[in-house]
This record gives sequence, C-alpha cells and structure tokens, in this order.
Amino acid sequence: MSLQIYFSPEVITPEYQVLNVVDSQNKGVGNVAFLFDEKKIYVYGILEEEEVGADFKDLITPYIKGLTKAKPGLDIFSCLYVGCKKIKLNGEEEHS
Repeated sequence: MSLQIYFSPEVITPEYQVLNVVDSQNKGVGNVAFLFDEKKIYVYGILEEEEVGADFKDLITPYIKGLTKAKPGLDIFSCLYVGCKKIKLNGEEEHS
C-alpha cells in the first residue's frame, strides 16, 4: 500500500515558504523550506518515511518548476533528505 503525501502550507511570504509534508490522515511526515534570493532558490527538506522517497521527489520537482516560471533563470540549490539519505533532484539547474 502506497502512502500518499501532500504539501500543507505552514508559512508563505515573498522571501520564503515553509511547507509541512503530510499523509492522507494529515499526519506530519516531514517538511520543506524554500528561501528566495534575487537569482537563487534554496530548498531544504527532510522526510521521515523512506518508503515515500520517490513520491517526495515527484511532489517537489514540479513544485520547484512552477516556482521558477515566475523568475526564469534562477539557480536552484537543494539539500533534501529522505530518512537519513540525501536525494538529488533531476534537472540541469540544480546544484548541491
């Protein structure tokens, strides 16, 4: 059985966003923060449940792509963990 995960906004401002990652019962399973600079987005996140790592990646990748549509040409710096393992996003503009 696959665990469905979703973003639940905690704080959203023009400078940063903090989103909780929740399951279908609204239980917190992680969080992600986006910090915005003029030419950069910093993405920091951790998810507790390893078995939904692929779902986390599938959830966050289009979200970041949507954010970059507002300001094309942004550099993305990410530090994302699922369990205790670092994950990388697919994309040429991502830096670690």
